[in-house]
Amino acid sequence: MILREEIIKEHSKAQALQIAEWIGHDQKRLNELIALFLTDEYRVVQRAAWIISMVAQKYPQLIVVHLPIMLTRCEESGLPVAVKRNVIRILQHIEIPESVQGTAMNLCFQLLSDPKETVAVRCFSMSVLAELSLHYPEIKQELSCIIKDALQYEQVSAGFKARAKKVLHQISVKQK
Repeated sequence: MILREEIIKEHSKAQALQIAEWIGHDQKRLNELIALFLTDEYRVVQRAAWIISMVAQKYPQLIVVHLPIMLTRCEESGLPVAVKRNVIRILQHIEIPESVQGTAMNLCFQLLSDPKETVAVRCFSMSVLAELSLHYPEIKQELSCIIKDALQYEQVSAGFKARAKKVLHQISVKQK
C-alpha cells in the first residue's frame, strides 16, 4: 500500500479504518503515517490525524513514542482543527507518560480556556485534565474555575455542559 495515495483516495470512515487496520501494530507503518501527519499538506494531515487516533485506540503503546512531537504540533498556529481534536482525543484514552504530562496539561488548559476553540477539543481537554488531576490534585481548583466560568459567562453547547457536569463531579469526588 502506498499510504499517502490511500489517504488521498477517499475521505470516509471505511477508508480510514482500512488504513488503520493495514498499519495495525506495525511501528514502521505508523512512523510513515506520523511523518505525513507532521509534514504534509492540510488535507493529508487532517486525514492522517483521524487514522492515528484509530490506531491509538487499538495500540496505544505505539503512539507513546510520538507524543512529544504530536503535542508540539498542536501548539502551531493555523493548524487544522482535526489535528488538535484527534491528538487530544488520543490523550483521553492512554496513560500519558510523565515526561509529557506537563506539556499535555498546559496544552489542554490553553485549549479549554479558549472560547473560540471547538466544543470537541474543549471537552476532550476537560477529560484529559480530569485524569491528570489524579496525579496533580493541585490543578483541580483551576480546572473547576475554568469550567464554571465557561458555564456562567459563555454560550456553551449541551455537549459542553454535559461534559462539564461529569468532570466537575469527577474532580470533586476524587478530592474526598
